[in-house]
Amino acid sequence: MQFDTILLEQADEFAVLTFNQPASRNGLTGQLQSEVLAALDHVARQSDARALIVTGAGQAFCSGADLGRLDAGGGASLGNTVAKMMEESSNPLIMALQSLPVPVVAAVNGAAAGAGVGIALAADIVICARSAFFLTPFLPRLGIVPDMGTTYFLPQRVGRARAMGLMLLGDRLPADKAAEWGLVWSCVEDGELMNEARRIAARLANAPAHAVIEARHALDKAAIHDLPAQLEYEKERQRELLDLPSFQEGVQAFFEKRDPVFRR
Repeated sequence: MQFDTILLEQADEFAVLTFNQPASRNGLTGQLQSEVLAALDHVARQSDARALIVTGAGQAFCSGADLGRLDAGGGASLGNTVAKMMEESSNPLIMALQSLPVPVVAAVNGAAAGAGVGIALAADIVICARSAFFLTPFLPRLGIVPDMGTTYFLPQRVGRARAMGLMLLGDRLPADKAAEWGLVWSCVEDGELMNEARRIAARLANAPAHAVIEARHALDKAAIHDLPAQLEYEKERQRELLDLPSFQEGVQAFFEKRDPVFRR
């Protein structure tokens, strides 16, 4: 597929989606968001990719909203204009990442700022270049709340105290500290970022096709269940999953001392 603001490439068993507006540090415009949505729909419906890497071109992963291009149109207030864009593009983008039927790896190559934080954290696995950082300047610098899922993902990953500090102080969170805090999976040297992302994507592509959906659902249920309810949920999922061919292949591979090969 051809786009103006992003790149979508198929590489072996996974796809790579790159925000491709380095001059604006991959700032979020309406066009970029629309093109990302189209790319995600293609990966979900038409692509043979079994995993997706999301990254940015240039020195930033995504710098959030392109403030220089925010403009109220048609007589509406700026707030109403942006809220409409969030309803039509921004929030669906996050939901599309969270519901994609293949695993998503965010390869954070530089600044993930503003809404870029939410996009990165919507991935299933986040890895960072050592020079990368996270920044949530919404409240201390702009007087608005973090968006694109940031208020949901941050406390889940690092707890309320650290999430509140990041939101109110707006300090940079370097990649190594993000890994230390458990916000991301790992931090690697800059030159190794995409190699590591590809290694992880290849491993994820070889997992059972339903693995990422089951993992997401299990963790979502755990966030709202008490222990008895979660144990019941686990029991019911095992009731169904143990009868699938993937489990039988996994057991056979275990006894044959080989890697399992799951049906595509």
